[in-house]
Amino acid sequence: MSANALRVGVVGAGNMGADHARTLHRWVSGAEVARIADVDAARAAAVAAETGARGTTDAHALIADPDVDAVVIASHDSTHADLAIAAVRAGKPVLCEKPLAPTMAECVRVIRVVREAGQDGGGLISLGFMRRFDPAYVELKAALATGAHGAPLLLHCVSRGVTSAPGCTDEFSVTGSAIHEFDTVPWLLNSPVVEVSWHAGRSTSTVTGLRDPQLMLLRTADGALTTVETFLNAGYGYDVRCEVVTEHGTLALTDPAHLVTDASRTRSTAYPADWRPRFADAYRLELQAWTDAVRTGRPSPLASAHDGLVAAAVAEAVIASMKDGGRVVGVEVPEVS
Repeated sequence: MSANALRVGVVGAGNMGADHARTLHRWVSGAEVARIADVDAARAAAVAAETGARGTTDAHALIADPDVDAVVIASHDSTHADLAIAAVRAGKPVLCEKPLAPTMAECVRVIRVVREAGQDGGGLISLGFMRRFDPAYVELKAALATGAHGAPLLLHCVSRGVTSAPGCTDEFSVTGSAIHEFDTVPWLLNSPVVEVSWHAGRSTSTVTGLRDPQLMLLRTADGALTTVETFLNAGYGYDVRCEVVTEHGTLALTDPAHLVTDASRTRSTAYPADWRPRFADAYRLELQAWTDAVRTGRPSPLASAHDGLVAAAVAEAVIASMKDGGRVVGVEVPEVS
């Protein structure tokens, strides 16, 4: 690694943080993993050993370390706001996994600190809405931008997983899963979400205490309608779909499987167990773009802290609808002074 490599500290050594650390170590040029922090010392040590870094249980010590130039935050959602603020106050660029924070109020708090540090609405913070870098979504956005298919009328978005995490709540299906669509849909259409509603019918019997699947309806300012299905306990595999119905046809993501199996008079493809194989290219491209921007001092091409606030505003409107019988709720994004 060259002497001017970006020395990255990764906070969180669970599935997401470990995957980011490995991607930085193996696939991202111009970056090296310097430190790993996790509340579980053994987990931090294991990922640190794998990536040639030093492990710690103290995330704030990692942020303050002079041998760390930039920070990736991939710890529990509840820690994102405080850690992002600590990184900003230390003057260190940060890539924070989505969501920026679980609530809109916390997002506002982060942005205020960013602006107090003399930065713009994005500033030192980049947000990990990696679908903006997924080759399939990028191609879909480019196809819509040509206008050749006419105006988009309907979007159908599906996000299904194998099983939900322990203690998962109805609200987490919104803030931890559907939040991706709350960023992706306005990014695809170049039009903000202005109103939403939330719905749930019969729930799967595989879990208790969780309404799953859920269905959300979004209306963007251009008049297009979007259905968002989240099904955390679909069981059969990790499956993300997006179809755009336009005036002159439809555009849809294709199955990204690389292997077809023919056996026992059946042709089949496999589903991944979670999001990491499906979006491996997106994470790699996102981390490379972030590294390049930080090293050269160029503006980050990733989603900004303000984009995180906008997605949080949509999520809060959806949760308000959830708690009020599925009524239509307008989305209000607060001005941050």
